Amino acid sequence: MGVRLWCLLLAALAALAQEPPADRILVHKAKRELLLLRAGKVIRTYRVALGTNPVGRKERRGDHKTPEGDYTIVGRNPQSAFHRSLRISYPNAEDRARAARLHVNPGTDIMIHGLPNGQGHIGKAHTQTDWTWGCIAVTDEEIEEIWKLVPNGTPVRIEP
Repeated sequence: MGVRLWCLLLAALAALAQEPPADRILVHKAKRELLLLRAGKVIRTYRVALGTNPVGRKERRGDHKTPEGDYTIVGRNPQSAFHRSLRISYPNAEDRARAARLHVNPGTDIMIHGLPNGQGHIGKAHTQTDWTWGCIAVTDEEIEEIWKLVPNGTPVRIEP
């Protein structure tokens, strides 16, 4: 078999091996789980850590709550202070209106991210406590997988 034909065969096999992307993310705060869905079916489940004050909706900057509501993935940062991060579109219009009624800053920078850089050895033990400032944290290996399966624009629903 010629080199060119071999390369074409390998490229075809690689294309077949690539898994289609998730089309939705669902986070159940009470269960501390993040689900990736495709066509209504769960394709991955992850245990997560949330903000240090996780019960209830995020209202203001610095409250350490993980938001609740409907968002989208609007960006990604491979150079994050955490092992990769996917930006969630918080605050949405409802969050901004609630903050305006309360005369507070709603905050920003809510992410799905891995562990702090250099701390990947902690692994799944990070889920024994909620430790983020309002983000959703997974292991470094898990954020690598999520990074590949979740394109920008993917809807995110965060439920209590």
